[in-house]
Amino acid sequence: MKLLNTIAIVSMITASNQLFSQISSENNALQIIEKAIQARGGKELLSSIKTLYSKSETVMDGRNVHWITKEMVPNKGSFEIEYQGRIVYKSWFDGKTGYELVNGERKLADPAEFKDKADRKYIINELAYIDPKLYKIELIEENPDKIYYKIKATYVTGKVTYLYYDVKSFLLSKEETVENGNKNSFSTVLESDYKKFGDLWYATKSTFVSEDGNQEAKLVDLYYNKDIQDKDFK
Repeated sequence: MKLLNTIAIVSMITASNQLFSQISSENNALQIIEKAIQARGGKELLSSIKTLYSKSETVMDGRNVHWITKEMVPNKGSFEIEYQGRIVYKSWFDGKTGYELVNGERKLADPAEFKDKADRKYIINELAYIDPKLYKIELIEENPDKIYYKIKATYVTGKVTYLYYDVKSFLLSKEETVENGNKNSFSTVLESDYKKFGDLWYATKSTFVSEDGNQEAKLVDLYYNKDIQDKDFK
């Protein structure tokens, strides 16, 4: 009987330690992302952003092009490729359905490309990460060199993203999205050169890492809460 009681007590202690560790990991992740929100301009500012426009320079197939994104809360968004002043490609989500414009022809897009849009509520991702209805977050690594904090963010759809926040600035430096867990396939983006636009701090250099060669996009324009309307997503 004493042996059974001892086993039961040890099991309870082990379970309690595991639960405490999990809660501690979640709380630590929450604190880090809250500091990231503060570093980018504060929760009040980030929550006030209802529309966001960005334009970046990059190179595709040897051509200099611009990427243009437009967003409107809760979940409308568009992406355009501009070449020599002309929009040569566009995809957008009107809040319910995704579309593509190719060679001047509008058609329905693959629903899989917009599967994460339906539950979206915020433009700034950090606000979504701290919403328990959208994400489960946990601090999974404080690297030995103390360069970054690594956070695992699991979306309600099951998508997993690893977030790397700088330990000094608390700004996002790298983002890895799991494309295929069985094949350890990741989509990796490096974020750097943060600058201030109004009161918002935003990365002006994004590097998309690939085995075939990295692609860089440099931000040339960004503004929020102006010049974007519902008709932009029709």
